[in-house]
Formats: sequence, C-alpha cells, structure tokens
Amino acid sequence: MALIPLFFLNCAVVIGADTPDEGKRRWVASGFLYGDYIDKDSKGKKSYGVYLVTNRHVLKGFSQVYLRFNPQKADKPARDYPLRLLDEKGDPKWSAHPDAKIDVAVIPVNVQLLRGHAIQIAYFHSDLHVANIEKLVELGIAEGDFAYVLGFPMGIIGDKRVAAIVRSAIIARIRDSLDKTTQEYLIDAFMFPGNSGGPVVSKPEAMAITGTKSQNASYLIGIVKSYIPYKDVAVSLQTKRPRVIFEENSGLAAVHPIDFVQDTIKESEKSLK
Repeated sequence: MALIPLFFLNCAVVIGADTPDEGKRRWVASGFLYGDYIDKDSKGKKSYGVYLVTNRHVLKGFSQVYLRFNPQKADKPARDYPLRLLDEKGDPKWSAHPDAKIDVAVIPVNVQLLRGHAIQIAYFHSDLHVANIEKLVELGIAEGDFAYVLGFPMGIIGDKRVAAIVRSAIIARIRDSLDKTTQEYLIDAFMFPGNSGGPVVSKPEAMAITGTKSQNASYLIGIVKSYIPYKDVAVSLQTKRPRVIFEENSGLAAVHPIDFVQDTIKESEKSLK
C-alpha cells in the first residue's frame, strides 16, 4: 500500500549544470515545483504561480542550470530544459530568503511551456498539499513521526527517464522549530550530495497512542538544507596539535520548515512588481 501520493514524485526535480573543465553535464542537486495559490475564477478554477524551489547554495555561482523532465509517453526519453538564472543585465532572476542563514531560493517556472511539450509535470499546491508550522502544530507532528525525503542523491537520476529516490526518515527534533526558536529541524536520515534542496513530506499513520494524533494524509513539510557532519580530529602525539580532520555523515540532516519557502516566494513577488 502506497503511503505517499505518487504525483509527489513528479514534483521532485533534478538540477544539473555543465562543467567546462570536465566537458559534461553533472546532476548536482534536487529541488521541487511549488504552486503558490493566487485566486479562483468565477467558475471555481484555481490559479497558481509555479516556482522551482531549492537551496540558495545550489543556484549561487551559476548563470544557467538544467532541469530534466519525463515526457508523458513512457517510451520517450527524458528531456533537459535550460533555466537561465541571470537576466540581460546579469542580475539574478531568482530570489533568496532575505536571511542569509536560511538556505532557500525560488525562481518562477513556465509550466505552460512544459505542458505544451507534453511533459509529465506536477507541483505541490500551497492550499492543499503543504503543512507550515501552524499546520504541523495542528496535526500534532512531533519527534518520532515518520517522513519521506525525495531527491537525487549522488546524481543518481535513472537511465533514460528521471526517477526520484525516496528514502524514509524520522523526525528527530522539531519542538524548538514549532516554537519558532530555531530556523530548522532535524530528521534522522542519511543525506548525500545531490539531496540538497529536495522536499520532505510527512508519512500518514493510521495508528496513534493516547495523547497523540494519527495522520491521514501526506504533506510537504520542509526542504532539505544539508546533512550534519561528524568531525573527528587526529592530534599529533609529538606537537599536540591537530593534523587531520576526518569528516563523516552523522545520519542527521537539517530541514527548513516550509514557512521559509512561502516567505521567499513573497519576496520574489515583491521584486517582480
């Protein structure tokens, strides 16, 4: 039984860049498509502004990246689409969160172009599939709850067609984030280069003990910032000074709540006006 909406997998996007020194394209990070609710017309049809969401450090330093999508026909190979990050004046077309410590960036995406090319595309709807801090408190999300991380670690994207990797996670510490005393929460999940910017979604749970709430739906609850390294220092017996630092993956990862994505989109909308 699937406990994650399958279209969530199509919301995850792999991000690549050309490497002039190597002469090839490398898939360096993850992101996701996010639909910011705008309004509803007289017939009840909703409209959304769609953005690519990823980390600030992913886009910084590039003038162009590439996004790879699957055509709707299963026998067709994936296609790469260039995404210009700078305008004619050399100014960034993407927006970052105003707080430099928050590693979130967004850039508008032309989904009509992709749909015109019969591309398999989906995005998280801000009014339906998203749980900000207020919603997480309402849901009773706490330490020990399960989640999924979607992305493309180590540039593993599939052969002819893109296929996101889904890994299980446990929310390790979140109460300080729910209290808004910190800008990130921790999950117990191994993250690797390429996971940066990927979405974190909650896992539905039908069972719950007294005093906790069951979860009957899956929500987008955050964006991967980075894994937290464990560092061990080798000290010289002769000089007593550090000589080598060994760095290992601790198995913990930092995640920004989705509130910071919504804040960044608001900043982007201001700059577009």
